[in-house]
Amino acid sequence: MLIIGIAGGTGSGKTTVVQQIMNELPLEEVGIISQDSYYKQTPELSYDERVKINFDHPNAIDFELLTTHLAALKAGETIEQPVYSFITHNRTTDTIITHPRKVMIVEGILILSDARLREMFDIKIFVHADSDERLIRRLKRDIAERGRDMQEVLNRYQNTLKPMHDQFIEPTKAYADIIIPHDRYNTVAIDIVRAVIDQKLI
Repeated sequence: MLIIGIAGGTGSGKTTVVQQIMNELPLEEVGIISQDSYYKQTPELSYDERVKINFDHPNAIDFELLTTHLAALKAGETIEQPVYSFITHNRTTDTIITHPRKVMIVEGILILSDARLREMFDIKIFVHADSDERLIRRLKRDIAERGRDMQEVLNRYQNTLKPMHDQFIEPTKAYADIIIPHDRYNTVAIDIVRAVIDQKLI
């Protein structure tokens, strides 16, 4: 199994890069694990308390479960990937049955901040985008898909998201094998990734 880690700041274009890589591979050979599914469970907290959690800090992620699941997939086992609700800020009771594939893509803003995960990645990719562009994408997404209002998104960006990006996400660029500037459709970078994948799968 080839494991690819794709990191980058919020709104950097990670999802687009994932889709571009997937488009280059047979569907049955590639699977995806999202860091967002692995936010820690906090059933003991009220909704108002959960809203105050710093979700952009590594402590918010259940890296223990994520690495355990990734190791299980690499061993040929099927896992039940958690489903997280950004509306309630907690995991749901649903799970996603995820089978081992020749290529597993793990994507998320903080995945390169955990040493255990980094060691499991055969290819580490960092998607870079201008901070203004990332904010605009985050605004559009959170308002359209996560029921946020503009002031809430801007407050979170200013108070937690940007400081956490500078402290925990941007520095992980140093661990990347490939840095993709995502201010346009980067066919050369995707072709390089595809060539590496083909070489690893031989």
